[in-house]
Amino acid sequence: MAEERPDVAWRVVGGLVGLATAWAARKILGFVWVKTTGKEPPVDPDSPEVGMGEAIGYAVVMGVGMSVAQIVVNRTAKKRYDSWRALKQVTPGR
Repeated sequence: MAEERPDVAWRVVGGLVGLATAWAARKILGFVWVKTTGKEPPVDPDSPEVGMGEAIGYAVVMGVGMSVAQIVVNRTAKKRYDSWRALKQVTPGR
């Protein structure tokens, strides 16, 4: 049975989408953190100057927020990419 080759174009597009998503999610989550807590996000959550509750809260918000953003954006981008590829295969030469 022939091995299916990875779609190089999707890997490039997916990588760029991932980078853009991570950057945007970090900015948005940082903004939400400031609006919610009234403080800037901790630069170094491992620092002893940051309270344990704040460090854990920040880690949870960032971890969950980044993961959810990646899942939503990656699935949406993959669906759009697949539909674009299908359309391109149906109408060659355009």
